[in-house]
Amino acid sequence: MIDVRRMQVLRAVVASGSVTAAAGHLGYTPSAVSQQIAALEKETGTVLLERVGRGVRPTAAGRLLTAHAAVIGRHVAEAETALADLRAGRTGRLSVRYFASVGPTLLAPALARLRREHPGVAVDPRLAEPDPLPDVERGHADLAVVVRRPDTAAPAGVRLAHLRDDAYRAVLPAGHPLAARRVIDLADLAGEPWVGSEPPGPCRDALLDGCAAAGFSPDVVATSEDYATAQGFVAAGLGVALIPRLGLGTRHPGVTVRPVRNPEPVRAVHAAVRDTAPPHPALAALLDALRDAATR
Repeated sequence: MIDVRRMQVLRAVVASGSVTAAAGHLGYTPSAVSQQIAALEKETGTVLLERVGRGVRPTAAGRLLTAHAAVIGRHVAEAETALADLRAGRTGRLSVRYFASVGPTLLAPALARLRREHPGVAVDPRLAEPDPLPDVERGHADLAVVVRRPDTAAPAGVRLAHLRDDAYRAVLPAGHPLAARRVIDLADLAGEPWVGSEPPGPCRDALLDGCAAAGFSPDVVATSEDYATAQGFVAAGLGVALIPRLGLGTRHPGVTVRPVRNPEPVRAVHAAVRDTAPPHPALAALLDALRDAATR
């Protein structure tokens, strides 16, 4: 195995024309440089330098090894520059997972801000439902926007940053008797047919926990895991629904939306990152951008 550092010493000697001059440039003693060259000749099994007057010149093997040393030196310099750019957040790649209703409301403005602040960082956002958290746990994603129950601890190796609480709203057919109220008690929906709007997972858990606290289990007669379609089902008179505020960015003209109370179901939205992940300025910037978007 040829020692790369000794190749660079050889390169310095060939460029300087003498062991003494190379030693001065490298900050070594001439004896130390001569020892490095002798060790390199032993590794390669051939003579690399020949004396010419007070200086030295490379043999054919010495010229060959010096040329490769120059290439290696360029590659090392490029690697050092690339690493410096990565550490500074000027380059890199972030893999992001999210669920549908936070895409347009939280993630889109956060990614737009990240692109302005770190234009050299590539971002790979992918929809992952019903729960993107496992992708972070397995190291398949750098960050995920997730919903977690308040009483549930983060998995080992994962750190959660709270972004916002997203309250559920009652979605009623236009003209429904309860639509005249400004706020609806959740228990008043107990006898209604329901349109299910959530897939199995933490979002549905938040909804069902709220109904249980109000003393009933919803009678689901139709199901859609797409909020727009769920609103269409409600508008058609199939039932009522609870949909989180972030899922009501576009409202169907045939529904009425009202706050609910006693209790008000809420899903807690967090950003999840790995505790063991090395610090990355762009990841920290994305977290800040998500927090900012969540407060607007």
